[in-house]
Amino acid sequence: DGYGAYHLLRYSMGWADAEGNAIVATEGKALRPTLCLFACEAAGGTLERAMPAAVSLELVHNFSLIHDDVQDRDETRHHRPTVWATWGDAKALVAGNVMNLVADASLAELVQKSVSFEDANRVAGLLTQAYLEMIEGQYLDLSYEGRSDVGMRAYLGMISKKTGALFRCALNVGALLGGADPSTVKAFDECGRHLGFAFQIRDDVLGIWGDGVATGKPVGADVRRKKNSLPIVYAMAKARGTDASLLKTVYSSETIDDEAVDSVLQTMDRLEVKEYTEDLVAEHCDATLSTLDDVKLSPEDRKDIEELCHFLSVRQH
Repeated sequence: DGYGAYHLLRYSMGWADAEGNAIVATEGKALRPTLCLFACEAAGGTLERAMPAAVSLELVHNFSLIHDDVQDRDETRHHRPTVWATWGDAKALVAGNVMNLVADASLAELVQKSVSFEDANRVAGLLTQAYLEMIEGQYLDLSYEGRSDVGMRAYLGMISKKTGALFRCALNVGALLGGADPSTVKAFDECGRHLGFAFQIRDDVLGIWGDGVATGKPVGADVRRKKNSLPIVYAMAKARGTDASLLKTVYSSETIDDEAVDSVLQTMDRLEVKEYTEDLVAEHCDATLSTLDDVKLSPEDRKDIEELCHFLSVRQH
């Protein structure tokens, strides 16, 4: 098409339209780089010192989204056609690979920020391990689709990898670059674990009950594609009798029509699934804050992490 892979990357980031013109479109939340910079500054470092790692985290996350959209056959993201829906699977896969390589290249700039080669190499190792976990989690997520025997333990283990790995890595790397002691780094790592759970479980809620205008996806989207998100896994575990039979029948069907989606939503309403998942988000947000109780945070930093937890628990997209 005369543009090259970098044009697809700019498009996926919301910086350009399909023709290559610079635009201001809906972008991602940039949570992972924000967490990295937050942890670095909270630990006594400067934002500039952690910036290459923060950039790399955001690019790794976005490379995974390009590939996830291909695998999930999602045609829209942030209210725009996805990369594969615009240019096809092959080019989207290449674009994702390029984004991953650009992310790795960003880490080379750490040594220009007065980071030692030893610490820069450690950061690179942590990030590589994190996105290997993320990819393993995505594989597990795909393997669970359409199954009715996925338990809560297996599902939570999957999201701790798919979503939690980069959240943990962001805070871990930020604290490390900020010069934190091992116990503080461990506290930030645990904080990231709970944040990952809170973010993904809220995402699961929005995948079923989210406002289509805000999320860019129709209500019940995850039900229609037989995605085993946490609300469904919990419903399968709790359902008995006719409710259990209905869920099993619907999820064993080749396709799910509007009537079947409505019946699943009604079943989950009876089982109070939404209330359970929202309570679980709140629990992990509380745990996020408690993990940092022994970390010497400034009042401003404490307020920032509290506001982030509130945002994660009520966000609509």
